[in-house]
Amino acid sequence: MTNRDFKISPLAALAACATAVVLMTGCSSLKTPATADVAVSRAAVDNAASAGAADLAPDEMRSAREKMRMANQALKDRDYKTARELADQAQADAKLAQSKANSAKATSAADEINENIRVMREELDRANQQAPKQ
Repeated sequence: MTNRDFKISPLAALAACATAVVLMTGCSSLKTPATADVAVSRAAVDNAASAGAADLAPDEMRSAREKMRMANQALKDRDYKTARELADQAQADAKLAQSKANSAKATSAADEINENIRVMREELDRANQQAPKQ
């Protein structure tokens, strides 16, 4: 058997190389530490806590912190796929908690403004009733 007996089309060779690259990339990403993912998620949890989410969205914050704890443990155990997944879930929980906290603050501010407007209207009505009529 000579080299001329075994021919492969350039397109098939390109497809085989592309498949090999995709497979190697996919497998290597599972072995890469998920430290960046965990760090980004930790920052999201910290930002949510700074926004007051621990008081205004305690369930979501509890969930985010628990998932961060589990992600850190998975990272220590070198289970990078699980660490990455848990970090992503923790980040989503933290963002939800922060959104709920911001929403609660905005609602509270709007309620306070509406109360101030109501009080001012009452004062204006009282002042108009006491003013001498001409």
